[in-house]
Amino acid sequence: MAKKRLDGRCELCGREPVQTTVHHLIPKEMGGTFGTTADLCLPCHKQIHALFFNKELAENFHSITALQEEPRIRKYIRWIKKQPAAKLPILKKSNHKKRR
Repeated sequence: MAKKRLDGRCELCGREPVQTTVHHLIPKEMGGTFGTTADLCLPCHKQIHALFFNKELAENFHSITALQEEPRIRKYIRWIKKQPAAKLPILKKSNHKKRR
């Protein structure tokens, strides 16, 4: 399990103070064990993994900027910024991931 940090700032959505977890920008199973990481709030971290397979993350979304530019994440960020920092929304897997 990723290390959790209290009272941090999410590098994806910018909310603070939030509890953050360490997100490997290239998933560990794809060779990113010792690679670059980002501190993300739990809802953002879960949303990324609900939308994308690890292979997609490694190939296309291995930076915060690339994630922020993806239309589904951009829409999600607009929504999550309006939510209280303590809120843990219920997230569902995308239809894209359900089909595989």
